[in-house]
Amino acid sequence: MTRNTAREIAAHLSYELSFTDKTVEELLQERLTSEAFAELAEEDPLYTEAPNAKQVAYITRLVTGVNEHAAELDGYIAKYAKNWKFSRIPLVASAIMRVAMYEILYMQDIPNGAAINEAVEIAKKYETPETVKFINGILGSFAREEISQ
Repeated sequence: MTRNTAREIAAHLSYELSFTDKTVEELLQERLTSEAFAELAEEDPLYTEAPNAKQVAYITRLVTGVNEHAAELDGYIAKYAKNWKFSRIPLVASAIMRVAMYEILYMQDIPNGAAINEAVEIAKKYETPETVKFINGILGSFAREEISQ
């Protein structure tokens, strides 16, 4: 499993957190097993390979961090989503942006450009071209305005 696959799985789990009543710990414990991956692999080839310990740690760090900083990350999304109400942003798009923003803010070993590029590539699989441009624009503005200071 590559880091971009792990990142996409983290986006899936972050998305799932937006509508489940499970805690982040319960969700991760349930979803990051080889049994869960085997079951999901039938629907999505992303899950054909279960993560190793290092990948589980990376996914856990991302999903836990996104969950802990959700209000902060959503504030940044709302700030840079010019002329859009946060409630209008698709849940998948906001989950993808939260993961990228968390990486940019809290994972200094991940280059900002890589976090943004990976988010855009993930978004291309799930969103319309217009939403992909929207995500790219928000993340680019966020990185320029908040991180370059």
